[in-house]
Amino acid sequence: MNHANPPAQKRGRVATVAEYLAPLPKDVRAALEKLRKLIKAAVPDAEEVISYQIPAFKRGKMLVGFGAAESHCTFFVMSTAVMRAHAAELAKYETGKGSIRFQPEKPLPAALVRKVIQARIAENEKSGKR
Repeated sequence: MNHANPPAQKRGRVATVAEYLAPLPKDVRAALEKLRKLIKAAVPDAEEVISYQIPAFKRGKMLVGFGAAESHCTFFVMSTAVMRAHAAELAKYETGKGSIRFQPEKPLPAALVRKVIQARIAENEKSGKR
């Protein structure tokens, strides 16, 4: 990936998802827009916000987010428990404690994104907060 534009987090504060996405290289922006649409379809009642300078979705509590770094895109799962519960499915991806990294030309499968989101919804509901 390694594009001339710096990661969004280093470009300064943004107030909207559109502002976050606008300066990104076309391939990165397209990959993140695809992920954004998947999230919106999976949780149509979620509120889209900017949190810690990344686009995120919340439904009472934070659910998931996404972002661009210098060498990859990231789907922020925001839960080590969900990451552990889906470890076998995530084994072929580069992951962090609560995130999945991917290249713009190799987007995450829609079924995986939906499954992770449903797990996050269940986790949030179990914690007693919607």
